[in-house]
Amino acid sequence: MNLLKATLDDDGPRARLILRLGRIGLALAAGAAAALAHPPFGILPGLLGYALLMFLAERATSTRGAFWMGWLAGFAYFFISCWWVAEAFLVNPAQAWMAPFAASLLPIGLGLFWGTATALYRRFLPAGVKRVLFFAALFCMLEWLRGHILTGFPWNPAGASWKAGSAASQFAALGGVYGLSFVTVAAAAAFGPLLNAGPRKARIGSAVLGALVLAALMVGGAVRLAQAQLELTDTVVRIVQADVDQESKWTPEAYRGIVDRYVNLTARPGAVTPDLIIWPEGALPASANQVFAPGSPESLAIARAVQPGQSLIIGLGRGLPDPTAPDGARYFNSLFVLTDQGGDGLRITGVYDKYRLVPFGEYLPAGGLLGALGVRSLTHMPTDFSAGPRPAPIDIPGAPRAQPLICYESLYPGFTAGAAGRPAWIVNISNDAWFGRSSGPLQHLNLASYRAIETGLPVVRSTPTGVSAMIDPWGRVIDDQRLEPGESGVIDARLPRPTAVTLYGRVGDLLFWLAVLAGLAVVAPWRRLRRASTTG
Repeated sequence: MNLLKATLDDDGPRARLILRLGRIGLALAAGAAAALAHPPFGILPGLLGYALLMFLAERATSTRGAFWMGWLAGFAYFFISCWWVAEAFLVNPAQAWMAPFAASLLPIGLGLFWGTATALYRRFLPAGVKRVLFFAALFCMLEWLRGHILTGFPWNPAGASWKAGSAASQFAALGGVYGLSFVTVAAAAAFGPLLNAGPRKARIGSAVLGALVLAALMVGGAVRLAQAQLELTDTVVRIVQADVDQESKWTPEAYRGIVDRYVNLTARPGAVTPDLIIWPEGALPASANQVFAPGSPESLAIARAVQPGQSLIIGLGRGLPDPTAPDGARYFNSLFVLTDQGGDGLRITGVYDKYRLVPFGEYLPAGGLLGALGVRSLTHMPTDFSAGPRPAPIDIPGAPRAQPLICYESLYPGFTAGAAGRPAWIVNISNDAWFGRSSGPLQHLNLASYRAIETGLPVVRSTPTGVSAMIDPWGRVIDDQRLEPGESGVIDARLPRPTAVTLYGRVGDLLFWLAVLAGLAVVAPWRRLRRASTTG
């Protein structure tokens, strides 16, 4: 520890070379360690990467130097967290050339948020251990912005390092995942002063305080889980996972087999008859216009599998006529509710159009420029998807009212209604086949499970290749109600009841912003300006 500080403080020629290389290595290590704390790795000591990042920002000789420390750490963090993005571009050989660019450009861009946080931290560096709160406030404020600027990309915020359903994760019921991020980063950064000079008592005291906060986080969550009482409704849900990989899905020879696979799993006899059957996003390699065409083989096959009184949720792309659109139609990534109401056969009783679209996956940002360069979105529709209206609960015959979230939308906190108009559960259909065999499906499951903790609502996930699961209101996968990547089968389970409205469900990110404001207040620029005007 003293050797590290001595090396960073030495101004000799050899030390300057070591400084540059050493700081680069340490910054990359800080980001990598923080990334490895996330599932499926779960190396929680990696959270100390935030302490190392704070230390590196403090020791930077300039604001610019601090920015590069943060950017390097952010690059490593997002490269490890998001390398799965390359898998999506490898599905189509014609788009494979974009894979290395996607895998590198995404962390290059997202690293700017970390760099901005460390630059601001170095610029307004306060004295004493209160700098820990200031660092956490700046860092988490930039994390929030990462999830909201333009369409936002809230993948793996710091708080999601804790596995959903664990004791520590329960804090999300109070402050959401961003509030949990603040507590996590502040507690981890509290160990940072151990790397610095200063009064030994203060440095040790900061680390002890950080350890106590982490202990309180776990104990408080353990108490909440001990008091949890899972109650089940009478509604039986069947989750269908057909194990359809993205690479072969759109080949003509695979089409008939995919339809048969979903239909056979839907009609499979079980111990109980399901009230609701859920297929994933993009279940069939066809548009809704084709599948629901009168007398189509697909609609006839589905109608035979769904029994009278049952409802089916299915995700498909659809086109709607629009004379203002370039090709006369607009396209949506949609969730349909189909119900067999007896004599009238299978009818569409509800539709939800995806609101949050995936950049490059479902639409092309700056489409005119990038399109001219040969870049294309990954959608199989004639053109990019359009965004639907903001999410709202939908009614499902034979089941409680639900909040639909399609794929990427499950990353966003605050999508579900509060106490007024609150749904009884969240249905999350997703096409995680795009992730291939990467860590993406497990991380996506973890992030979606946080929506259960935040809202007190159970989450039901259906994906074509895994992970499909029934998740209780505390973010835990119930018993063995889970289908792993590569598995084909169904989950028949009774839908859990929601808990009472959580504090987060009532006030949203209010606690998070109060914590951020408190952290910024320890070194608010207006205080310096006021002091300068008084002495002047």
